[in-house]
Parts: sequence; C-alpha cells; structure tokens
Amino acid sequence: MKLLENPKLEAISSALSGEVGDCNVSSRIESYSCKMISNDKKLYKHMNQECGLGPNDLQALAPPQSILSVSPKINIYENEEEYIDENHISELCPAISRKILFSLISTLNASFHPDYDFSNAHSEEFSREPNLEAVMNTIDLNLFSIMGRKYENFLKGQVWTCIDQQIFLKECVIYSYNPDLASDPFGEDGILWSFNYFFHNPKLKRILFFTCRASSNSMLSQNSSMLDDEIRMFQ
Repeated sequence: MKLLENPKLEAISSALSGEVGDCNVSSRIESYSCKMISNDKKLYKHMNQECGLGPNDLQALAPPQSILSVSPKINIYENEEEYIDENHISELCPAISRKILFSLISTLNASFHPDYDFSNAHSEEFSREPNLEAVMNTIDLNLFSIMGRKYENFLKGQVWTCIDQQIFLKECVIYSYNPDLASDPFGEDGILWSFNYFFHNPKLKRILFFTCRASSNSMLSQNSSMLDDEIRMFQ
C-alpha cells in the first residue's frame, strides 16, 4: 500500500486532533493506493501460502458494527470488486475475499508502522458496514460528544466534503476494524472510544482510512496514580 500525500486530508486530521477540555482526540484520515509495493507482494504470497487459500477465496467477517440488521431489499454487495454469490453468505455476516482482506491489513500496517504489526489479523476482526449513513452518524456522534458545537457547526461539513472529494463515498464499500483488546492500538487505559473505518473504492483502487480515538486525561492520571501506589507498596 502506498500513502497518497494529501494536504487537505492532513489539515482535516489536524483539525480533529488535540486537547478538548479534559480529553485528547487523535485523528488520522489517510488515502492509500491499493497497488502493491514490493513488501506487500512478499507478505501477500506468504499469507496465501500459509492458509492455503487463493486471492478470490472468501472468509467470514464479523457482523456490522454501525448497524446490526439491514433490509433484505438492500444489496450491500453492489460495490464489491468481484462478484459474490449472496446465496452462500449471511446478510449479517458477509464474507470478504483474501485479496481485499489483505488490502485492509496492509493499510493498518502502513498507517501504524512501526508501532504495530497487523499481519496476523483475522477476517473476524473486520466488519462490512452496509449503510453509509449509519457509519457517518457513528463518526459524527463520537466527535460531537467531545468537540460539541465546534464539530457540528464548523468541522462536520468540511470533513465529509473533503472525504467525498477524495474517495467518492457513494461508490465505496465500507469496512471497520474491531480488534480484541490485546491487539487494539487504542486499547490502553483511559480510552473513551475509538473507531477504524476503511472506505474502499474498487473503481479507483484506493482506500481512505479514517481512524480516531478519544482519551480521558483524568482517567490516565488516576490510573497512573494508582499504579504508583501499587509500586510503592512493594518497595
């Protein structure tokens, strides 16, 4: 995966980050080309050999995180890169091809390098989000809960306009990453909420990654104080 430098996305990411009252918000919105670079090709070959699956073989995903049920009339696969037989896939637990799963994992590796390695992430840690509006609402509510009117009145429109210009939201398939606490980069103490969304445009062969977390400074201070007390007890 290759990071596509974009000053507009960098500016939006910066505007959505920083100290807000007693909380700290850290946001990144990044655009990646799905074209594999040399390191990607090596890892891709290794992952397929290890599991004995091909690039178009399907693996099960976790249920959607932003919406737990969808209408049978909604075709949640309409933007998929390759044809998927819906008769063999549960609506609540869709599947993903090895090729696209690898693109999501590579995006995580590129974004969080060198602090985290997601090469062993499983398909069940990802979800297919069938509803763009639900995803937007989830993101908006989280950011509004911390930033309040600043987000609602000034940043919200800029965020979605900028994202749409870069990835064409209506053409996207949306995935989320929901890891276990042991492998979650945002799983440390003091985290109030976090989200990781991938907006995949198969036509552009591009992924826009929107990751954000909010942490409580008071909770971090309290936990640090408790840890100091425990250390002193054993000294």
